[in-house]
Amino acid sequence: MSAASAGKLYTPELLSLATELANYPLSGEFSHSGEARSKTCGSSIRVGLETDDRGGISRLGMAVTACAVGQGSAAIFAANACGRNASELATTLRALENWLDSADAPMPDWPGFAALRTARDYPARHGALLLPWRAAAEALCKADGNG
Repeated sequence: MSAASAGKLYTPELLSLATELANYPLSGEFSHSGEARSKTCGSSIRVGLETDDRGGISRLGMAVTACAVGQGSAAIFAANACGRNASELATTLRALENWLDSADAPMPDWPGFAALRTARDYPARHGALLLPWRAAAEALCKADGNG
């Protein structure tokens, strides 16, 4: 990736998101866990989740080993995941995949997601962008007994 190309992808807004991950440590006990790994870049994430009596995320922790796109995506996910259930996460994951695959698809409806807009033009980073949603979906699928 050229310096000019990297400058377009790794915006100051995206790079600053990585510091937010300190607010979501994967420490202590969690009832549900999930993992995801990007086949294109090797980025990975482990998530731990607690859910409320309606199946909404009430607490989360993450261990992220990823590029700035994966870190930024994890931070955006974590900041807005509490209260969301498996169905909502699955809907957002499908919208993300569609947005990455189709130039005509609208950007997913998730607060803060606009910071990841530049990653759409870099297919090698798509897997990193999807990591938190995939790991959380795995954790909640196992919680529902479907995994």
